[in-house]
Amino acid sequence: MEKYLKKIKYEKICETNDAKEKQKNWNIAFGLQEVDNLKPSKYMVHLAEENIIGNKSYEIVEEELSNYYNIQDENNINKKEKQADEVSVRIVKILNDKAFTFNYIALKQYHKKLFEGIDIGINEKYIGNFRDYNITKSEPILNGETIQYADYSMIEETLQYDFKEEENQKYTTMTDDEKINRLCVFVSNIWQVHPFGEENTRTTAIFIQKYLISKGFNVNNDLFKDNSLYFRNALVKANYSNIAKGIEEDKTYLKMFFENLLLGKNNKLKL
Repeated sequence: MEKYLKKIKYEKICETNDAKEKQKNWNIAFGLQEVDNLKPSKYMVHLAEENIIGNKSYEIVEEELSNYYNIQDENNINKKEKQADEVSVRIVKILNDKAFTFNYIALKQYHKKLFEGIDIGINEKYIGNFRDYNITKSEPILNGETIQYADYSMIEETLQYDFKEEENQKYTTMTDDEKINRLCVFVSNIWQVHPFGEENTRTTAIFIQKYLISKGFNVNNDLFKDNSLYFRNALVKANYSNIAKGIEEDKTYLKMFFENLLLGKNNKLKL
C-alpha cells in the first residue's frame, strides 16, 4: 500500500487539448458578451479558431490580442469589441481551470480576473471589490423600471447568509424539481445583491457555471451561449415586484432556463 501511494502524484492543471471543450468554452465566452450587447471582433474570432485547432495557446492568444490593440490608433478602436475580446479570453481561461472555491470571496476574485485593467465604466478601485454606493438600473424588460438591489452596507452580510444557506443544501436527497427550485433561489438571491458597480451578470454566470460543474451537474453549456440575455432578463423578472401594479416576483422564466440547462428540457425561452 505504501509503495502504491508513493506513485500517486498531483497533476498541474494545464490548458486542455480537447478541441470540443475549447469550442464550448469559446462559445460560452462569446455568448455571454451579449448580456451587455457586445460582440467579439473578427480578429478575436480568428484567434479563437487558432486556439481551438491547437495552433495557439491561451497565453499566445492573449498576447497577440494585446499586441493587436497596442498598434491600433486609439481613435479607431471599437471599445465595445475590445472589451468583448479581452473578457472573452479571460472567461475561457477561467472555464478551463478546474479549480473552484465556493464562497463570496471567490465571486469577488472572478470579478477581478474578468475585468481588471478593462474599462467597464467604473473606477478601477471597484474592480474585484464591492460597491460602496447604492444603485438603480432602468430595465427595458420592465419598461424602464428598476428592481431593488441590496443596500451597499449590507452586501457582505447578505452574501455570507446566501452562501451559508446554499452550503447547507443536500442536493443528493432532492427531486429534480427541488434541485431546480433551490438553484433558482440561490442564483436569484446573489444576483439581486448586485455587489459590484458593473458587470454583475457576467460575473454571476461564470461563478454559477463553475459551481454547477463542481457539484457534478451535467450542464448544457449551449444555454449560456445562446440565451445569455434571456438569462439576465429572467433574473430581473425573478427579483421584481410592484404590489401597487399587482406584480409579484416571478421565477418561472429562470426555472425554465435551469430546466433546459440541467435536465435537458426544451422549454421555449422567450420573455
